[in-house]
Amino acid sequence: MRFIIQENSEKVGRWTASYIAKAINRHNASSDRPFVLGLPTGSTPLPTYARLIEMCRRGEVSFRNVVTFNMDEYVGLPEDHPQSYHRFMWDNFFSHIDIRPENVNILNGNAPDPEAECEAYEQRMNELGGIDLFLGGVGNDGHIAFNEPFSSFRSRTRIKSLAWDTIVANSRFFDNNTDLVPRLALTVGVDTILDARELIILATGHSKADAVQRAVEGPLTHLHTITALQLHRHGILVCDDDAATEIKVSTYRYFKDREAPELL
Repeated sequence: MRFIIQENSEKVGRWTASYIAKAINRHNASSDRPFVLGLPTGSTPLPTYARLIEMCRRGEVSFRNVVTFNMDEYVGLPEDHPQSYHRFMWDNFFSHIDIRPENVNILNGNAPDPEAECEAYEQRMNELGGIDLFLGGVGNDGHIAFNEPFSSFRSRTRIKSLAWDTIVANSRFFDNNTDLVPRLALTVGVDTILDARELIILATGHSKADAVQRAVEGPLTHLHTITALQLHRHGILVCDDDAATEIKVSTYRYFKDREAPELL
């Protein structure tokens, strides 16, 4: 596992956007051979999205032949709801780049048959040859996507009940009212994420410090699904200094020394 430590969230975004753009450009994508990109929502990836938008506008990267799959979506929120992940992605990213709308895949939280929706989502990924690069964030309690504590590492895309800690954390987007936060979501599974050829997890801010420590120094445990990153052959954790405050000084120095500029 690579562990990249940057000074702040803006530099995390710049590093990550540069890595994604290089991966897309190396792929030499075409309509017959698209680059398949997994994406998250939330505040953590916003600096990455902002940087990718800048790069796209400058012609440094194109999303014309990129197909995206989002990690998750709330159950029961209309797609145009201010807090739906459909709305988030179009407001903060898709509307500002040259992606084709038909290449955007987001789970339908209002599907009449949620299980069939999840199965079809997995099938669409498989038909495209799988995810080339999955970008994700991590919750304060160490969960990735909506794979809450005790989710199986073998889990695939499915309907999932949200942990109380996640509901409380997300209530900031719902006028700090936990009663307004949906209790269910559709989410890709841990195994779905691990199937990606490359995996990048972002963590910024002191509230993510415990999750980062567990991901880097802790044991594998389904109590903290972020630890599954340790199993990925091309897994990268990118965090800022605030999110690295709980790791040992020796660990911090080890990874900082390893990441010379020419390796980026």
